[in-house]
Amino acid sequence: MTTVTKSEKPVLDLAPFKILRTSKKPFVAAIPGSKSYTNRALILASQRIGRTELVGALHCEDTDLLAACLNSFGGLSAVKTSDGFVVERTSEALQAPAEPVYVGGGGTPARLLIAFAVSAEGDTIIDGNARLRERPMGDLLTALTGMGVRYTCLGQPGCLPVKISGGRIGTTEWSVSGAKSSQFLTSLLLAAAQQDRPITIEVEGDLVSKSYVEMTLHMMRQVGLQVETSDLKKFVVQPGVPVSDRINVEVDASAMSYFLGAAALTGTTVLIPGIAQASKQGDAGLATLMEEMGCTVLWRPEGLQLTGRPLTGLVADMDTMPDTVLTLAVVASQATSETRVTGIANLKIKECDRIHAIAAELNRLGVPAVGGDDFVEVTPSRQIASATVSTYNDHRVAMAFSLLGLIHDGVRIEDPACVEKSFPSFWRELSRFVNHHNAAVMSVETSEVPA
Repeated sequence: MTTVTKSEKPVLDLAPFKILRTSKKPFVAAIPGSKSYTNRALILASQRIGRTELVGALHCEDTDLLAACLNSFGGLSAVKTSDGFVVERTSEALQAPAEPVYVGGGGTPARLLIAFAVSAEGDTIIDGNARLRERPMGDLLTALTGMGVRYTCLGQPGCLPVKISGGRIGTTEWSVSGAKSSQFLTSLLLAAAQQDRPITIEVEGDLVSKSYVEMTLHMMRQVGLQVETSDLKKFVVQPGVPVSDRINVEVDASAMSYFLGAAALTGTTVLIPGIAQASKQGDAGLATLMEEMGCTVLWRPEGLQLTGRPLTGLVADMDTMPDTVLTLAVVASQATSETRVTGIANLKIKECDRIHAIAAELNRLGVPAVGGDDFVEVTPSRQIASATVSTYNDHRVAMAFSLLGLIHDGVRIEDPACVEKSFPSFWRELSRFVNHHNAAVMSVETSEVPA
């Protein structure tokens, strides 16, 4: 049942989602297309003259807003289809949007657009919601300064809103810090291909979330762009345009994590079609960690199958799979030994401070947890307190903590609609999971599932 609190934020009581019995038959999860792939594919398609179709792409708040932003550039259109998007570019030279473009809370769309706007004629103003205005853009803007690009921060220094003045970039030697976000490098890699000369990009310091950069390189090469690197520290990008008029989007490894977690917690089997062991999505690595915790993992021709088993804690560096840290922490709360996760400093600058959210909300539920600058430690507890989980307007907090409602009473989720950011059908898919197992006893009524 969804209620409204005094703060006017809806609260979802997860009682109807409680698993009462389990089925031996695997649950076949319907996972949407990858948000990371879709965002990058929209930019790649926008660099190509002609019509490009994105198939299996994700429709969610982030991707829909990015498409709307791209659609506002003169000479470019990006429209939704039943199975993705169609992007059509009719002009070599794009015109900057006449009005500011709004990306909501999308950090990746904002950073991709900042670099994309450099090649448009005129001034592009990019803005986001209150939280996104707090999230750092300074390292990317500093890189633009070194490239000779003019920009103006219209609010706080190093943050949105920002006005980007487009034009030809004079230098071919670019550099960017990789310490806070790999998205800064990704945005420059994509923009470099739009230039008329080879571009060299050097990463200053350590590079976090390397798996996301590897995903970007994989996608660029798939559509015919040439980029070379031997160590993910120095990159040479050749000028060019994508040659593919169709980009297929793999299912979202971050989104599938919630159903891997659901199977792990309930001791059941889930099948995720459309994901391969060779996936370039770093978050697919969560399956390996869950196998270390005791689950049985099989990579089948049709996808990934996981069966939940008794869980033990582990020590893991999750730098390459940051968007699944919340899922693992929640699963670890029901293990038989402690879990320590490291390599996660950049979680503090996501949609919320996710290190704080993990520790605060697990403790609220009676599970001892401690967070630091770069780590989280979880001490399991099978006794869960009745409580409402604060989600901080963060989709991943809501989805990860909902898993405890499958096996415990009294769990409620604040602001359940925040999942629209990346997985609009999440609550209906979770209800399908419940109904698959509870079919002989009960089913989650449609009225109990947030629209």
